[in-house]
Amino acid sequence: MKSNNNKENKNTKLSVETAWLKILEKYNIIEEVEKNGLFYIKASQIKEFKEPRLMSKWDSSEQLPKPLKDNKINILPDSRSSYVIGDFLLYKEIPELLEHVNQMPFIELPEYETIDVDNITSESNAINVLILSKILDDFLGTQENVETFNGRMGTGQFDFFVDSAKKLKRHIYVNSAQCEIDGGFENDDSVVILEAKNVVHKDFHVRQLYYPYRVWKNKVKKPIRLVFSIYSNKIYRLFEYAFEDINDYSSIKLLQSKNYSLENTTITIIDILDTRKKTKVKYNDDMNDTSLAPFIQADNFDRVISLLENLYESPMSTYDVAELMQFQLRQSDYYFNAGKYLGLFEKIEEDKQVVISLTELGKQVYKLDYKNRQLKLVSLMLEHQIISEFFDYCIENGELPTKQEIENRMRELNVCGESLINRRASSVFSWLHWLFDLVNR
Repeated sequence: MKSNNNKENKNTKLSVETAWLKILEKYNIIEEVEKNGLFYIKASQIKEFKEPRLMSKWDSSEQLPKPLKDNKINILPDSRSSYVIGDFLLYKEIPELLEHVNQMPFIELPEYETIDVDNITSESNAINVLILSKILDDFLGTQENVETFNGRMGTGQFDFFVDSAKKLKRHIYVNSAQCEIDGGFENDDSVVILEAKNVVHKDFHVRQLYYPYRVWKNKVKKPIRLVFSIYSNKIYRLFEYAFEDINDYSSIKLLQSKNYSLENTTITIIDILDTRKKTKVKYNDDMNDTSLAPFIQADNFDRVISLLENLYESPMSTYDVAELMQFQLRQSDYYFNAGKYLGLFEKIEEDKQVVISLTELGKQVYKLDYKNRQLKLVSLMLEHQIISEFFDYCIENGELPTKQEIENRMRELNVCGESLINRRASSVFSWLHWLFDLVNR
């Protein structure tokens, strides 16, 4: 008994990547997948190295462990106690937020004392507001969407085909696996399955819609509508999907998308120019100045905002951030440093552990309404010389700078080493793109 406990304690210290390296090697999985396309593994075999729940669920492809990503393989549950590994293509890219904010329908929320639209920090709260505000009704074009089911449930038995990296169809059998539904609704015309997120990712795991769809397709006669919702930065982004072939996991198709706000989101170029006029440049970002935060290396500024919103609830460790945001650990540092660069995030010691927390400025920014929050973030960006210079460039020339122009100026300002310039120039470009996308046209 003692030796088993020691083994278990030892395995809990393994990283997910190390554990997967050991599993792939022990069971010769890469060669088996190359030869047969599939490899079946029991939860108990995974548990020899680490808890299966930590080794098998990644809502975004960004979180895939490097050993799986490098070998173009992934994992699906096929029962409560087993999984199938293969060269599956399991994720669907989320479209960029292209619709400008002035095109979003403005939604008024009924007056409830228990609902605070300025403090929607959980997926369940986001769903409550989605219903109460009638956003879901408007999006679906139906009235009285009543929540009738949610939570974990068994899948029953079904089989399906899924695309692979080799452009072949893999045949998967599922027997009483488990799936979880964030929100299930019924109206006069249909049954609605909702998957909700409060963090911005580049893609999502199709399983989150497909498994619940297969479960309920066998239980109800009404058509099933599938909705994927993201609530971040006080904006709801709703996507409706359908599977063109019920037996084909990869036949998912986007039917419609729409964006909603609970606040007035009108930001004009005059607002942006006025912010520039009021903002003084404070930092030249010279890497030799050790008092400054590292130069930015976080391309998706919407995700910086998502992290700001989630940190308001409570500080988080780097590991917590990685799990929440579906990051690799190094990306957690990139996004922490991005927030630190703007004065929003800091690291503090709490219960003998170093955690990421909001600064007082970060808390103030969180509490601002949509328009003032965005303009304050713009101002914090413009306090940095390189952002302010290229902002002026954009206003004068009517277009974004090239990445080569950004790289050249970064060298002149000595913001980072040569090996990092290309990667970090992409972040400058992305932040400028975010800034000017705020403007209503």
